[in-house]
Amino acid sequence: MAAQQTEAVTNLIQQQVLKAAEIIEERLDQEIKSLDELKSDDIEKLRERRLLQLKKEAKIRQEYLARGHGDYDELGDEKQFFEVVKKSPNVVVHFYRDCTPRCKIVDHHLKILAKRHVETRFCKVLADRCLFLAEKLKIRVIPTIACIKDSNAKDYIIGFTDLGNCDDFSTDMLEWRIARSGAIDYDGDLMTPPDKKKAPKSTGSIHVKKSSNLQDSDSDLDDD
Repeated sequence: MAAQQTEAVTNLIQQQVLKAAEIIEERLDQEIKSLDELKSDDIEKLRERRLLQLKKEAKIRQEYLARGHGDYDELGDEKQFFEVVKKSPNVVVHFYRDCTPRCKIVDHHLKILAKRHVETRFCKVLADRCLFLAEKLKIRVIPTIACIKDSNAKDYIIGFTDLGNCDDFSTDMLEWRIARSGAIDYDGDLMTPPDKKKAPKSTGSIHVKKSSNLQDSDSDLDDD
């Protein structure tokens, strides 16, 4: 009896596989037929349209690279920051401190993402040097990543809370979080974070640095 049930299940699976294969084959036949029906003029028009699109994309890429896109560099002062924001529609800026170890983690990931997303300008600002800017953007915790679109701050990634609340989050995780702000082009699933299965790790308490009214989010890390 058990053998008969197993055979029946096997036959059913085989039938389903064959049916799925027939559907796929039918779709391929339809696509091939559509391509066969294209006239030489139609093919040439598609080719020209694609070439124009590629040339346009290459030109835009070169313009971005000329503005400093593709690199992750430091802005010296507020004036330079506002110049960058005016020239680039999408800017990701990291407010950091040299004495804050978690800022080095952010630096590592943003260097990778800067090369991955040439459409966006990635940079960092020493918060203590640009207190006016930090106050204007309401930066209270270090590190903070500001995502700016069309000269407006649209989103903030404050500390590592949105990155799994751990120090060993992946570059993909930060990429996903930035993408949710709309500051970069992203083809993945914006609803599901890449590091979803990673267990969160406590990031400790926050200490306030009274001299600049900025807070460090990595008080549990030892300074190197």
